[in-house]
Amino acid sequence: MRGQWSLILGIIAAVIIAIFAVINVDSVRVNYMFGTAEWPLILVILGSVLMGAIIVGAVGMVRIYQLQAEIKRLKHNQESSNLDTESATKRKRNPSERVGKQNHQKEIYQSKEKSD
Repeated sequence: MRGQWSLILGIIAAVIIAIFAVINVDSVRVNYMFGTAEWPLILVILGSVLMGAIIVGAVGMVRIYQLQAEIKRLKHNQESSNLDTESATKRKRNPSERVGKQNHQKEIYQSKEKSD
């Protein structure tokens, strides 16, 4: 739903900018650092809007890449913490395993005593 509203607002903004540009068709002097030129105001307006859209899009893409990198980092940290948790639970033995190991060690010790 949010994407639809963004699209609708974008279309409305484009229509308003187009109407504003079409109304202003007079020639204007544009001063560059290296000279001046006469341009129709409609081209100046549309060029300015296009440059603004490119800048906003570039900033948005940088932010998206930063967020994707953060997501990767967080997933990696979560996976490593899950592995640490699993290995810690594997290292912990329940009491029945301890008793079984102790009985096995006693049997080995008793068999060694009998053989001596």
